[in-house]
Amino acid sequence: MVKIKILNESEERMEVLLSETDRSLANAIRRSLISDTPKMAIDSVRFQLGTKEQDDEIWETTGPIPDEMVAQRLAMIPIPTMHDKFHFQNECPNCKDLVEDDRGCLECQMIYTCVVFGTEEGRWVTAGDMKYLGEESLEIPDEYKSIPITKLLKGQMIEFYATAIMGRGRDHTKWTPVCGVTFQPRRIGILKNKSKAKILWDLDLEITAKDFGKDGRLEDIEKVATLEKELNHVGEGTEEAREFNDAVYLEEVPGEFILSFDTDGSMSTKTAFERAINELADRFGSLDQDLAATI
Repeated sequence: MVKIKILNESEERMEVLLSETDRSLANAIRRSLISDTPKMAIDSVRFQLGTKEQDDEIWETTGPIPDEMVAQRLAMIPIPTMHDKFHFQNECPNCKDLVEDDRGCLECQMIYTCVVFGTEEGRWVTAGDMKYLGEESLEIPDEYKSIPITKLLKGQMIEFYATAIMGRGRDHTKWTPVCGVTFQPRRIGILKNKSKAKILWDLDLEITAKDFGKDGRLEDIEKVATLEKELNHVGEGTEEAREFNDAVYLEEVPGEFILSFDTDGSMSTKTAFERAINELADRFGSLDQDLAATI
């Protein structure tokens, strides 16, 4: 049975320790985070084209970049994802029996609107200018409202309706809720030669001989990460390397891996990890059923 321990957790970053497992499962979780975790993202944009008269001025829906580029930037904005409130359109109880072009209701899509006029100095259009046509809790989070979309000058304006739907990263990267997903074997520090290790201690860095137990092992994960960096001062390519001769080295712990990732802000790290695990469990469960049916 795989054991999971959360080492560090924040709204945007998580680091977990996987024990009693192998590299293939750690990689499967990594791939599930990237490809399988459901997420809301802007999928289509309707731009209002033409001119508009306001305050005795004529404004035209033109800008410095093409509409296609604006749409691409909108697709990368983190849209708040509430898995308990929205369905995939092909699973929505109201829309699943409709043709694809006719799908879209309050339970399977989110619509944002944006109307911005330029200024003499130039007016940045940001994610905060997008207003959700619904409850306030699904507005773009405050920490992401400053994401730039385009910049408008006097006489220029932009007006559009953007529709977000649920999807998965395997269909398009805009539906990937995580980034920087990595895993590596957990390692511990081994003190092999106390006298030669003094070369490292004399550099007056953070890790010292006192950090190693009576058995000459350093197991604290954060301190091991620090030790890994400090060993570069006495590693290959340095003058001290020959004399140091791996007096302190790192050793992998069998069956243990450290997985870390960041989210794009569309959901918490805990939600992303739990959904990835559930998606993976459902897939293996379905595989067991298929195998059973063939036997």
